Amino acid sequence: MENFRFPLWVYRLLFPIAFVVMLPGVLARMLRRGNYRSGFGQRLGLYSAEVRERLRTGGWIWIHAVSVGEMMMGIRLARTLQACDPAVKILLSTTTSTGHAVAREQIAGSGMELIYYPIDVASFVQRALNLIRPAQLVMVDKELWPNMLAECHRRGIPVSIVNARLSPKSERGFRRWRRWTGPFFGILKRVCVQEPEDIPRWEALGVRPEALVCTGSLKFDFAAAKTSRAEEFQVLLGRIGISAGTPILLGGSTFPGEEAVLARVTRALKKHFPNLFLIVVPRHVERTSEVVADLRVEGLTIALRTELSNIPRPDALIVNTTGELRDWYALATVSFIGKSLLAHGGQNPAEPVLAGCPVIFGPNMENFEALARQLLNVNGATQIPDESALLQKIEALLNNPAQAQAQVAAAREVLQVHTGANQRTAELLLTKQSQY
Repeated sequence: MENFRFPLWVYRLLFPIAFVVMLPGVLARMLRRGNYRSGFGQRLGLYSAEVRERLRTGGWIWIHAVSVGEMMMGIRLARTLQACDPAVKILLSTTTSTGHAVAREQIAGSGMELIYYPIDVASFVQRALNLIRPAQLVMVDKELWPNMLAECHRRGIPVSIVNARLSPKSERGFRRWRRWTGPFFGILKRVCVQEPEDIPRWEALGVRPEALVCTGSLKFDFAAAKTSRAEEFQVLLGRIGISAGTPILLGGSTFPGEEAVLARVTRALKKHFPNLFLIVVPRHVERTSEVVADLRVEGLTIALRTELSNIPRPDALIVNTTGELRDWYALATVSFIGKSLLAHGGQNPAEPVLAGCPVIFGPNMENFEALARQLLNVNGATQIPDESALLQKIEALLNNPAQAQAQVAAAREVLQVHTGANQRTAELLLTKQSQY
């Protein structure tokens, strides 16, 4: 543990101070999103007698996923692990109440267990590990906490990252502080990256070359796609007068300001496409009242996903539920990727492609830079600089269905390389290693 003395000493000194500073914001988010009392003790490494009894057997493959998107990937990987080895014991953990709620529904009857991830305070982490005694810890995307990493290393518990994703901002930060962060990256048993070009980026942060494997993206894996709920959602739309074949514009994982843009675009397009219907899926459902107000200001009539009975045909639907976005994409004629026009980072452009929907995104796709570039190189997506260009491109795709489907076909070719990513990742995690 010599390599960890200095970083951990500083971290354990500064983290409580930083946590106290951040506490008002953390509490505000918890209150806004609701359900903050559920499982609160688990965040401190405290568990009910019932949970302790179920977990005390040890030997778990512990898969941690921060929120809803990561959790859906974690569940698909967990199911693949169970298919490879029915005797495997899966424990899932998450940080958010929304991720926990989605996971609880998805894994019912599967034999998997679910908890909240402990706050990265040494005593909380130690209490959790003393009870769970995992065979290995698997992080989805990138969620590295020093106390957890160091404690797992001390106990000989392998830690892996799957579907490893590294934004440019995170990479710059880790490079700047490599003296402190490098040793933690160095103890990772395995890092499963999505693209070959990601390997040198992770190696530069301190990951051992032999720990790096390109497995493809868990999220873009055709083979692990779950059963679609598109037919169910089409029935729901039928209740408000939206029949199959109605042109639908869908904004996925939208951020503040983008809903108003989509409303203005929809209103303008209705001159040529009077039946055009708008579906908005905000990234954060707690913004629903704000989104409703923004759309109403633009003169659109609104329906909510949770209130779809006996409503006259509206102009727009706001999906105020979680975990359903990909299946709504399956009903869309054209999709817009949120956080790409008026915010930075971008959201996942692969989900609409997998659902057979053409993709438009703005200039800010930093979080999916490699995939966005690949899609654009083969005309598998459309990038626009502003609201005016967005209107023009949507109109062009609505006027030319053949062009829209050619775009989807080209995009699917790009994603095809990720087919089997869950299987490859599961097989790596189940490989017996003689030494850690």
